[in-house]
Amino acid sequence: MFDIGWSELVLIGVVALIAIGPKELPGVLRMVGQWMGKARKMAAEFQGQFQEAMREAEMADLKKSFDEVKEAATGFNPLTSLQKDVSDALRVDALDKPAEPSAATAVDPPVTPTTPESPTPSTFMEAEAHAAANEPLAITREVEQATVAQDTAPSEAIKDAKAS
Repeated sequence: MFDIGWSELVLIGVVALIAIGPKELPGVLRMVGQWMGKARKMAAEFQGQFQEAMREAEMADLKKSFDEVKEAATGFNPLTSLQKDVSDALRVDALDKPAEPSAATAVDPPVTPTTPESPTPSTFMEAEAHAAANEPLAITREVEQATVAQDTAPSEAIKDAKAS
């Protein structure tokens, strides 16, 4: 704690011997020793109380967490929740009543279908222009499959004609 070496202690002893005197030096040293003992006891008692308070706080935290776990464990009982689910499923009185729509399952009003517009002469002219340019209006699998089927059909017809 204090950085006092042997040389400083010898110096303090010599000064005390000269200032107090050889007659009263043993009594003074005894009194200083008693004061040092009392100071050490007080420091040890304070440190012990501080560590006890820390242990109590730690125990309070452990007790609190244990109580939370215990409460969670008692709140969760799979048998009671299973029993409640089975009893709710087996209730017969609710079968006769119509289902009540809840806010989560609310359905929007039905949408009335609209009829497409009838083709105009301009749409026919566009279709003919695209057909003349040999480009499809829209590229889809159906169109591609139809063109593949048309390409293979004449070659099979030619093979049939040659065979006969």
